[in-house]
Amino acid sequence: MIDSRAVISPRAEIAADVEIGPFTVIGADVVIGSGTWIGPHAVINGPTRIGSNNKIFQFASLGDAPQDKKYNGEPTRLEIGDRNVFRESVTVNRGTTHDKGVTRIGNDNLLMAYSHVAHDCLLGDQIVMANCATLGGHVEVGDWVTMGGLSAVHQHTKVGAHCFLAHNAAVTRDVPPYVMAVGRPAVPHSVNAVGLQRRGFTAEQILNIRRAYRLLYRSGLKLKAALEQLDKAAASQPEIVPFVDFIKRSSRSIVR
Repeated sequence: MIDSRAVISPRAEIAADVEIGPFTVIGADVVIGSGTWIGPHAVINGPTRIGSNNKIFQFASLGDAPQDKKYNGEPTRLEIGDRNVFRESVTVNRGTTHDKGVTRIGNDNLLMAYSHVAHDCLLGDQIVMANCATLGGHVEVGDWVTMGGLSAVHQHTKVGAHCFLAHNAAVTRDVPPYVMAVGRPAVPHSVNAVGLQRRGFTAEQILNIRRAYRLLYRSGLKLKAALEQLDKAAASQPEIVPFVDFIKRSSRSIVR
């Protein structure tokens, strides 16, 4: 299952059924789970832990040193879950000691060609990063986020679950859950209703989310007053709770 032309460190731990293509390089302190397929010419350096049933296409670079001038070779790490797909020339860097020391990617994500995940990023599940989408350092991305091609997220920014970032969007502030953001710099456009429908949200839940969005962005209320009303709505509408909680913990301010 491992091509004879691949270069594998004796300090790597690879499950017996992993397939590795020619000219791929697997470094020391790399752990790769069962069912994972790695194409030709990929490079994976450690410390990196990769779960099961992942697919890593040609020229991908996973687990190399962070692109940070403050990094001095500390043993930080990359952790990847299960069933992720890393397409051609994707780059994912390890963490730094200036944060938690880890870059973490969850399960069932699709990172398309030339997308980039910088050091100390935390990605949830079911995320799609289209071609050339880019995350700066210390970014947090929630479950079911879709990033359009050439979109980018500024360092230390958070993107809530079920967001849609349009093609070429430049996100410089936190994007609350469910929001579709567009433009450079990105601004709120609407609720990601199509995505919510596809994920099983009911018509009533989507209507409640739309009302919450209008209250925050279209009512003319200041943020404090809007949050007071959103808190009341969240008491009987559980789908609003992640929206409210995200806004309260935002550290960069939200897109407006």
